[in-house]
Amino acid sequence: MNSRCALVSKIIPFSCVDGPGSRLVLFLQGCNMRCKTCHNPWTIGRCNDCGDCVAACPNEALTLQDGRVGWQEDRCQQCDTCLHLCPRRATPMAQRLSVGAIIDRLRCAAPFIEGITVSGGEATTQLPFLLELFHAMKGDPALRHLTCLVDSNGLLNKTGWQKLLPVMDGAMIDLKAWDNEHHRLLTGRDNGPVKASIRWLAQHRRLTELRLLVIPDRSDYLTHLPALAAFIHTAGGVPVRINAFHHHGVVGEAAGWRSATAEDIEPLAQGLEARQINVIRPPLYL
Repeated sequence: MNSRCALVSKIIPFSCVDGPGSRLVLFLQGCNMRCKTCHNPWTIGRCNDCGDCVAACPNEALTLQDGRVGWQEDRCQQCDTCLHLCPRRATPMAQRLSVGAIIDRLRCAAPFIEGITVSGGEATTQLPFLLELFHAMKGDPALRHLTCLVDSNGLLNKTGWQKLLPVMDGAMIDLKAWDNEHHRLLTGRDNGPVKASIRWLAQHRRLTELRLLVIPDRSDYLTHLPALAAFIHTAGGVPVRINAFHHHGVVGEAAGWRSATAEDIEPLAQGLEARQINVIRPPLYL
C-alpha cells in the first residue's frame, strides 16, 4: 500500500507562488521538453550513474558503489559542482520517495497548507505515482480537504488527463509560444498537444491557470495577439499569468538573453486586458 515511488528533485514544504494559498510543492525529476529558457535545467534529465561527478565533488558528498552514484546529504554544501558537470542535465541529489513518505510529510504540514502542487521537471512523466498520491490524499480523512494541483507543460495526452480527472483539482499550464515552429524552437516540441490540453482542461473545469512567458525580442504573443486572445476566451474566465523571463540558472544560449522588465510585460498585459482577459502580472522582476 502506498508503495509506488517517484524520483524527486526537491520538496518545498511551504510555498505561496505555486498555486493559490500556502502549498507543499513536490518537484519530480525528468522532463519531456528541452526548454532553452529553463531556470531549473538540472531537473530535465535523469542520472545514468556514469560517476563523472563523484571525484569532482569538493566535499566528498558523492560515492560510486555497485555502479550507482550515492549522495550523502550531511556532507553536501550545495555548491552545485555536480550539476554543472553533468552532460545529461540531471542531479545525483534526486531521491526516490514513496507515496507513503509524501503522505507522512503532508500529514505534518496539513494544518498549515491549503494543498499540494506537483511540478518538475514535468510532473506527468511520472503519472502512475501522481495518480496513486492523489488517490491516497483523497482517501485520507486528514488530507482530503487539501487541493491537488499539477504544474505542467501540457504534453500529457487526453487519456492521461482523463485518469487524473477524478482526483486532480486543477492544472496550471505553460504555453511558451503561439506559433508551432516558434514553440519548437524554444522547447524542442510542438505546441499542438499543449493547446489540446488547455482546451480539454478548460472544458472539464480543471484549468486553474494559463501561463505565458515573455522573453524580450523572442516571444511571439504580440504578433499573434488576436488569435491568442480568441483561444484564451475559449478557456472561459481562466486567469492568465504572465511570467517574466530571467536568466538566473539558465544554461546555453538563453543564458545570454536579456531578462524581461515591466516595459516588456505591459504591451502584452494591456493587450490582453483590452480584450477582457484576466491578467496576473509578475510580482517581481529579477
